Amino acid sequence: MDTRESKTPEEEKQHIINERIPEDFESSKPHLQPEARKRPGGLYKLLPLVVIILGVIVVSIIVLGIINRGN
Repeated sequence: MDTRESKTPEEEKQHIINERIPEDFESSKPHLQPEARKRPGGLYKLLPLVVIILGVIVVSIIVLGIINRGN
C-alpha cells in the first residue's frame, strides 16, 4: 500500500486505472478463501420473523386505538 501523500500525475492515473479494472477469477483464487464458500450464518434469518411480529404489534395497536376511540 502506498502511503505517500502526493503522487505524480502518472502515478495517480495508474492508480485510478488499477482501481477500475475488475478482479478476474484466476487471480482471485476463491478456492483459497474458505470464508467466501461457506454459507452465511447469523441473525439475518430471523429478520422476516421480526418484521412480521412488529407488523402484528403495530396493526393491533392501531386497531385497538380505533376501537377505544369509538367508545
